[in-house]
Amino acid sequence: MNHLEQNILNAIQHGIPLSKTPYQDLAADIGISDAQLLTVLRQWQSEKKIRRLGAIVNHFQIGHGAGAMVVWNVPKDRIDEVGALFAAQPRVSHAYLRPPQDKWPYNVYTMVHASDNEELEKTLETMSAESEITEFRALKTVRELKKVPPTYIIENSCGGS
Repeated sequence: MNHLEQNILNAIQHGIPLSKTPYQDLAADIGISDAQLLTVLRQWQSEKKIRRLGAIVNHFQIGHGAGAMVVWNVPKDRIDEVGALFAAQPRVSHAYLRPPQDKWPYNVYTMVHASDNEELEKTLETMSAESEITEFRALKTVRELKKVPPTYIIENSCGGS
């Protein structure tokens, strides 16, 4: 990894700026053009060094005071249909498939966000009615754990080698 790539990795591991021009702002912090930054990020993606670059959102801070991981028991022949339906819901941030276990028959998982518990319950009722899936469990969020980006470069604060 060359010096420029180390600087880019160091900058993105501390988070992307919360602005309308995050790549321009990030590039300015590094001291390069946004074109240079995007070239390196696209190269990393083509080389499979990164899959994607995205934000870690604290849903509580953006007004979603209620949330639940909702697990659904979806018949195998309807997984694609129901998965697409759930993924299209505006209150669903994640929808994915997991194999059911012996005492846990649920195979489709969705993360559902709402402003309060009443809105969350209405959303789940709508999802159940639209999908005709009635066997589900809502594992409500009790508290948000600290979310931090991964750290790959640790800056040496001692000044030595």
